Amino acid sequence: MCVLMSNRLFQGVIHQMKDAVDRTFGVIDENFTVIACSELGKIGESVDTFAVNSGDSFVLNGYTYRSLGNTQGANYVVFVEGDDVIASKYAAVLAVSFANIKFYYDEKYDRSNFIKNIILDNILPGDIYLKARELYFNSDVSRTVILIRATETHDVSVYDVVQNLFPDKSKDFVININETDIALVKETMPGIDSKTIEKLATTIADTISGEFYVHAVIGIGTNVDNLKDLARSFKEAQAALEVGKVFDTEKTIISYDNLGIARLIYQLPTTLCETFLKEVFKRGSIESLDQETLFTIQRFFENNLNVSETSRKLFVHRNTLVYRLEKIKKITGLDLREFDHAIIFKIALMVNKYLKSNPIKY
Repeated sequence: MCVLMSNRLFQGVIHQMKDAVDRTFGVIDENFTVIACSELGKIGESVDTFAVNSGDSFVLNGYTYRSLGNTQGANYVVFVEGDDVIASKYAAVLAVSFANIKFYYDEKYDRSNFIKNIILDNILPGDIYLKARELYFNSDVSRTVILIRATETHDVSVYDVVQNLFPDKSKDFVININETDIALVKETMPGIDSKTIEKLATTIADTISGEFYVHAVIGIGTNVDNLKDLARSFKEAQAALEVGKVFDTEKTIISYDNLGIARLIYQLPTTLCETFLKEVFKRGSIESLDQETLFTIQRFFENNLNVSETSRKLFVHRNTLVYRLEKIKKITGLDLREFDHAIIFKIALMVNKYLKSNPIKY
């Protein structure tokens, strides 16, 4: 646990207990500095150094002291005003209380760091299960990584909002990735339906937007059954957001499972994509197609390559549409009325859009 977190933790507990303890009391650190106290003016003061005894209480200069015992990291000591039996009892009770609370927070803090190191690939696969056993962490439950990205600057802490939505910190972990991204590692039922997770993501987005007026997009990784695969689920959630920026700009929730052909394109090397476009447009360039032609193609695809239906929707004569399709055939050598050719052209359009967007690869 970091020093600042320790200070806040102890001061918070003292604030709740000060009415029940009718004396000045607080905590000093290994540097013999008061880091938390019921009398705020004493915080930051130094006390006389002494040998810390991890067992019984001891008295010095009118105060009773007692070590928190075997806690992780720094050695903290409780002090209570007075040198009588009551002060000794207060010190004993407070030492146990602080030690237990600190242990709980240390464990939680370590678990959150543990999960963060897994999803960011900062821990060796062989060390994951060793650390999990050390933290009494359940390794064999299903989990999904949900990545929440705020798309605009704001004063609201999205981290706090998500943390409040998922208060069970033994099962769900909310992790700050950077200034815009928050990862939620959510425990799920085995074999959970992707639509259920999407509904959950929608609730998160609606809460952030509806209550705090912050727009966010959410990427969802696949459900995994073991800890080591959480890194993959996280990368999938990142990829979902990147692909969504290119092909699903209207969507707030993008699931990796539903990316379709876009997922395949995202995984291809850029050089391969460029080669593919050159091979498809041997006779010309995709840039030579004007906006009217591209709009016609889009409507033709939306109407399942049906010439009559497309011409009706475009309010043009059937022959006009056929003329435009022939024009495309001259440029590309592809007849979009043929299914195989239409598939190639559709992928070429997506690849071209993908290359122009220059997304980040994960």
